[in-house]
Amino acid sequence: MSSRPSTAMLLAAGLGTRMRPLTDRTPKPLLPLGHRPLIDHALDRLAEAGVETVVVNAHWHAQQLAAHLLARADRLPHTILRPEAELLETGGGVKAALAQLGAAPFLVVNGDAFWVDGPHPALLRLADAFDAAEMDGVLLVHRTFQVHADVGFGDFAVDQWGRLRRRREGEVVPYTYAGLQLIAPAILDATPEGAFSMNLAWDRAISRGRLRAVVHDGLWFHLSTPDDLAEAETMLQARLTGDAR
Repeated sequence: MSSRPSTAMLLAAGLGTRMRPLTDRTPKPLLPLGHRPLIDHALDRLAEAGVETVVVNAHWHAQQLAAHLLARADRLPHTILRPEAELLETGGGVKAALAQLGAAPFLVVNGDAFWVDGPHPALLRLADAFDAAEMDGVLLVHRTFQVHADVGFGDFAVDQWGRLRRRREGEVVPYTYAGLQLIAPAILDATPEGAFSMNLAWDRAISRGRLRAVVHDGLWFHLSTPDDLAEAETMLQARLTGDAR
């Protein structure tokens, strides 16, 4: 694409049910990994990619997220908190923030996403792959067999041009969604008001041949349960110290 996105949405409104009891009193994006909250890892990566403004939605323990964002108000990117009285799910949350995200393509990052870049930053790879004339969105995917967690049979098959298709019943596919995407606002055209999943918008874009994928070339951690978080912490420390035991 000719220019890299300056705005992003960070999805932080989920209940973190599978991460309980850690999320009983703490929103999942504030859980620590590598001595820093998950949300700070994501916000700092967005700042490094040139993003200036990030809309953060919140629901579960929203007041904690508000206090955390206020405490880092002197750091980029600038954040706008959007509390959700009722959960809007991923698609509804993004659609509700379109006025603040603007008319240009923007990034969407899951609040619990944690990744280690390969040779080139993942967020910039999404931006470089996006072509508004041919697509409405680009997803970052990771090789399912490399994920140290239960991700089922994967999410997508991807062809040599980056075009996606969904996993068929009983099929194992090689790629899992990695929680990062770059989308044009048009991908949400004709979607319902209120709560809905981004899967609805993705499926419509796939049917039109307007969704692509970039395969992550670094490390990615699926953080769904306390065990996932503990294993990610162990792997991260091993990477930093060189101790692979």
